[in-house]
Amino acid sequence: MNIEQIGVDAGKVWQLLDKADAMSVKEIKKNCKFTDKTAYAAIGWLAREGKINILPSDEDPKDIMISLVQDK
Repeated sequence: MNIEQIGVDAGKVWQLLDKADAMSVKEIKKNCKFTDKTAYAAIGWLAREGKINILPSDEDPKDIMISLVQDK
């Protein structure tokens, strides 16, 4: 895994979230066919750029929900 690939994977997550209100990490992994490592690297990239919100999941205490930061 290299930095360029993490950026590409972050773009896939962003596009997926752009079509949904919020998704769990489990859903993101399933839809993008990512491993844990790949999913969390892409989510970390988006978090570092300030592009996502991260909240606890109401359905699964072991999971988190990810949504895009809305433009103001």
